[in-house]
Amino acid sequence: MTDPSQALTVLLGLPGLLNPFALLIGAVLGWYANARAKLFIAGFAAAALSVLLDAAMNTSGISPIGGYQGGALAVFPLRFLGAGLMASIVFAVRQRIRNSR
Repeated sequence: MTDPSQALTVLLGLPGLLNPFALLIGAVLGWYANARAKLFIAGFAAAALSVLLDAAMNTSGISPIGGYQGGALAVFPLRFLGAGLMASIVFAVRQRIRNSR
């Protein structure tokens, strides 16, 4: 992966920022967060779980989502960012629903 455009595609695409596992886990953890301070923890936990899930899939012979050939830790920071943003969005939606009742 020496081409910078390919690196950006990996980091900003499905393997990185838009990883569906990280986004889904971040959304669930954001829904159950009861304070803004827990959103940081939700993003980190979602990124860590998605890396573990990627490693388990790779060990079992299933290719990782997005088909990248790099290490899972290379995309961890952007998964953390994506999951944290998703947790924040879902947290805000839940707060708005809770306050409208």
